[in-house]
Amino acid sequence: MANEPTKLDISDEMIAERRGGSGPMPEDMPKWMASTITKIDLANKWIGNVVCWIVIPLTFTMVYEVLARKLFNAPTMWAYDMSRFFYGALFMLGAGYALSKGVHIRADFLYRNFKTKTQGKIDFWLYLIFYFPGLTVFLYMTTIFLQESIMRGEKGMDTAWMPYMWPIKSCLWLGIVFLLVQGISELLKSYWAATKGKWPGEKE
Repeated sequence: MANEPTKLDISDEMIAERRGGSGPMPEDMPKWMASTITKIDLANKWIGNVVCWIVIPLTFTMVYEVLARKLFNAPTMWAYDMSRFFYGALFMLGAGYALSKGVHIRADFLYRNFKTKTQGKIDFWLYLIFYFPGLTVFLYMTTIFLQESIMRGEKGMDTAWMPYMWPIKSCLWLGIVFLLVQGISELLKSYWAATKGKWPGEKE
């Protein structure tokens, strides 16, 4: 007798969908809070819509390299570096948008069973104690790395092409800024969930 298919567990996906809700802010939410959340989320949504186009030059770079190498025996010096740069830029510049949609990797096997107020309290304090301090230190260190890279004219030394490194380090710096700004929105959402028992903009 064949085993019956088990029900797909989509609890984590449901959490991401709920946390990434784009509905209107609650009517009883203070205007400054609703405006801050809405503006930050919209800004990172716009950034995400722009950044996603990096996939096109990334794909072109990889396809060109494969065709040049396999068909014409003419590998490029720049494809490997450019693919790393494009992928790194796509990953970092889109990180704030990904956070707004709740799709960053989470350990939800316990969290998903908590009440919304408990989830809100956990997120609120984790943002305050770990997220903002950690990213602030990361931003400080990245600022130093970026400044040194520009002043020294730093080049990548692991390939023959030796590209300048400051463009990708700039993307890293911007990505951290986008994450910090989005973190403000997430902190306010967590506070609201902790006090009201429902995520702002939550999809019914």
